[in-house]
Amino acid sequence: MNASLDALLERAAIWRARSPTAAASRAHVESGWPRLDRCLPDGGWPLGTLIEFLLPEAGVGELSLLLPALARLTTQPAHQGRRWLAWIAPPHLPYPPAFAQGGIRPERLLLVTTGHTAQRLWAAEQALRSGSCVAVLLWLDSADDRWLRRLKLAAEAGGALAVLFRPLAQRRLASPALLRVAFEPTAAGLDLCLFKSRGRRPAWIRDALTA
Repeated sequence: MNASLDALLERAAIWRARSPTAAASRAHVESGWPRLDRCLPDGGWPLGTLIEFLLPEAGVGELSLLLPALARLTTQPAHQGRRWLAWIAPPHLPYPPAFAQGGIRPERLLLVTTGHTAQRLWAAEQALRSGSCVAVLLWLDSADDRWLRRLKLAAEAGGALAVLFRPLAQRRLASPALLRVAFEPTAAGLDLCLFKSRGRRPAWIRDALTA
C-alpha cells in the first residue's frame, strides 16, 4: 500500500467496509431469555452500540428483561476490569434488594439524577466512553439525531451495553440505533417487537418474560 493511500485511509470521512467475519463477531451478552436470544443479532444483546427500548410507560417489564444480562456482565471474567452499572435519570430509584436477588451487587450501581436533557446526554456520553461501565442505561423523552449518533459512537468507543429508554411514540422517528425494541404489555404478559435489528427481519416475541 502506497503512502498516499495510507494517508487517505487515515481520514475520518472515509468509510471502510468490514468483512462478513468481522461483522459476525460483534461482542454480545446473552439476554437470559432463550426465545429472545434466537431473534437478537449474534444471539444476545449487542455490546458497543446503541439499543433502544420504546415503552408505552415505565415499568412494563423492561428491567426484568434486562436483569439476567446485567448479572452476566457483572460476573463474567472478561468484564472484571469494569466496575459500574450506570443508571442515568431513571423514572424510579433502583431497589437494591431486587438487584441483589438477581445476582447484582448493589454497590456496583452508579446513579445519576437530573431533569435536564443536556445533562443526561452529557453524563451518558461520558459514562459510555469511560471504559469503566459494563452497562449504561439512559432514560430520555427525546433527543435529536446528532445526539443519538454521538451516543452510538461513545458506545462503540467504550464497549458497554448501552440502552436508551424512550417513549413508544418515538418509534415513528428514524434512529441510528442498531437495535430498536417496542414493548407492548398485554393481559398475558409482555410482547416485544424487534422492528429494527441488524441483518434480520422484524420479529414479534409473545409473552417475552417466559423461558
